[in-house]
Amino acid sequence: MKLYNSESRRVEEFVPYNGNVVKMYTCGPTVYHFAHIGNLRSYIMEDVLEKALRYLDYDVTRAMNITDVGHLSGDSDDGEDKMLMGAKREHKSVLEIAEMYTNAFKSDCEKLNIKWPEIVIPATKCIDEYIKIISTLLEKGYGYISHGNVYFDTSKLSNYHRFGEQNKDDMMVGVRDSVEEDEGKRNKNDFVLWFTKSKFENQALKWDSPWGVGYPGWHIECSGISYKYLGEYLDIHCGGVDNKFPHHTNEIAQTESFVGHKWCKYWFHVEHLITNSGKMSKSKGEFLTVSLLESKGYSPLEYRFFCLQSHYRKQLLFSYDILDNAKSAYKKLKQKISNLTNEGDLQKESFDKYVTTFKDALANDLNTSLALTILYDVLKDGELNGKTKHALVGDFDKVLSLGLMQKDEKTSENEDLGIDADELATLIEKRAQAKKNRDFATADKIRDDLLSRGIRLVDSKDGTTAVKA
Repeated sequence: MKLYNSESRRVEEFVPYNGNVVKMYTCGPTVYHFAHIGNLRSYIMEDVLEKALRYLDYDVTRAMNITDVGHLSGDSDDGEDKMLMGAKREHKSVLEIAEMYTNAFKSDCEKLNIKWPEIVIPATKCIDEYIKIISTLLEKGYGYISHGNVYFDTSKLSNYHRFGEQNKDDMMVGVRDSVEEDEGKRNKNDFVLWFTKSKFENQALKWDSPWGVGYPGWHIECSGISYKYLGEYLDIHCGGVDNKFPHHTNEIAQTESFVGHKWCKYWFHVEHLITNSGKMSKSKGEFLTVSLLESKGYSPLEYRFFCLQSHYRKQLLFSYDILDNAKSAYKKLKQKISNLTNEGDLQKESFDKYVTTFKDALANDLNTSLALTILYDVLKDGELNGKTKHALVGDFDKVLSLGLMQKDEKTSENEDLGIDADELATLIEKRAQAKKNRDFATADKIRDDLLSRGIRLVDSKDGTTAVKA
């Protein structure tokens, strides 16, 4: 397996800390609103990564946080708490909002065939862990207390900006413009580990701590949850590209200062979903959610297919016209697969060859576009029988998770045609074999019999499809 590592900024051979055992952490959602489809692109690609690793025989344990406290609307510890924003908007408590939108996010994941990680922990469940880490950071001299809050001192680090993409002015130690909103900071890039004082007197969730009653900063929760459930050596940390700074930068700073050694080996970042007006977000333009796409006639798996057509490190342009093209291609793909028979003996040598090719695409920095091309190659390979094609599609879909072997009961074109899907697929396969054997009388008879039942066969270079006559 080769993966692009955002920290080294190059594609590297993937070598976990412990043989084939992979510890993987995913930054989860802040559950103050529905996830938009830009957020969900990251979760789709992280899901493909986990499934690809399993397909390549790695033993994966994956953990994810649910941010239900302490995430301010500005990533530099400023702005209003997002959970409070959601609670005010919905006239509910913070905990009610957290439960409501956690369930909504889980529902979206199910619709998109995103596997729910084995370990999913709300931030509010690990307060003791954060206090333990913060106490150690203070003892080691990496933290300080100012204006009632506990801060991490970034001036103690020689390589704070680990991803190497910040302006030199941002690295300068000293009070600068953005610090005016938080007079407690010694340096511009210092960040809050624990709040006891903030500009919000009505902060809903607070806990006792050695520094007073308060709540954790946003960045500490991922470090705490990852350390508690995956240990002090992490193989892969995932997130959207906008998490690089400050969130992931701060995670590295505090975690490595706490454990005293290199923490995470590989950083996996998914690029933005964009529109013609720029990066997609909840505050710009139409708020695009899975439910909205469904209301417009798109299935969640059509959106997943759209995402898999592009590499995760490339910005992906979204428009309804582009999604329409993906929808059409997905429907045609499903139709081709539904027309497959399950006849013949498995052609083991050919099966293994295609599996190897598919694995190579996944191992090449998760090249999902190439993986889809290999799927199409299987379907148009005239040397493969139905049994082998059927087996390969099912095997590939362990990673792609596009529901390729499932019949769409509500929208099945074969049901609309008044014929069982398996029967139609068998007749199409028999006709194709008859034509191959130059038995045109049999082929014409199958075509004419179907036509008498109101079904017309349409031949193309991609195969045969059935439509109403």
